[in-house]
Amino acid sequence: MGSVAVGIFCKTPAAGFSKTRLSPPLRPEDCSAISACFINDLAHTIHSLDGDVTPYAIYTPVGTEPALRALLPSSFRLLPQRDGDFGTRLSHAVTQLLQAGHAGAILVNADSPTLPASILQSAVEALRHQDAVVLSPSFDGGYTLIGLSRPHPELFADIPWSTTHVHRLTQQRAAEIDVPVVNVAGWYDVDDAHTLQLLKAELKGDRLPFAEPGVAGSDAPATRRFLARKLASAGVEASW
Repeated sequence: MGSVAVGIFCKTPAAGFSKTRLSPPLRPEDCSAISACFINDLAHTIHSLDGDVTPYAIYTPVGTEPALRALLPSSFRLLPQRDGDFGTRLSHAVTQLLQAGHAGAILVNADSPTLPASILQSAVEALRHQDAVVLSPSFDGGYTLIGLSRPHPELFADIPWSTTHVHRLTQQRAAEIDVPVVNVAGWYDVDDAHTLQLLKAELKGDRLPFAEPGVAGSDAPATRRFLARKLASAGVEASW
């Protein structure tokens, strides 16, 4: 059986184009910098996974490869996103990874710097045993990752992305096409001021209210250092 591809679905960070919903409270250049930290931390978590895993960055725009490679371990391969709406780009990436000979393809959003390795590992193992859609639901109604061992473009068609209905409708679509769903533990995306506060609380040691028992976030050292510097520049001592 071939390796499972685990890809960060990302945009190469650039001021004014990255994490714009975090401004305010962050400035555009800080949004770009924290996005780079998110990608770096998540990439190192993926790099640490056990078993036959091939890491990817599935990125846009083309032409930003040097800047993106600077954020990634050398084991990562690069795969450019195709043009089209978000669902089309997701579906095409899954198809390309499976056509490349991988036994499964997992796409991970780039907004979860503390995503636990245990969640990713569970998703990898789930794909090795059946034709299924593997999801890690996000507390905002979306999903943090999606994994497939066969292409199922119907799962990405006509989904109202960035709404609270994404996870529910994806499960509904899977039932319609008779593909079983495996839900691994859920996590969260950092994409606005509220979830940035969640991240700060988590890094301080607070337990996330939606986290399953025994599931702890990855350390996210790059993000931790960035936030500590931001607090220091504001005259506030970090507690982590």
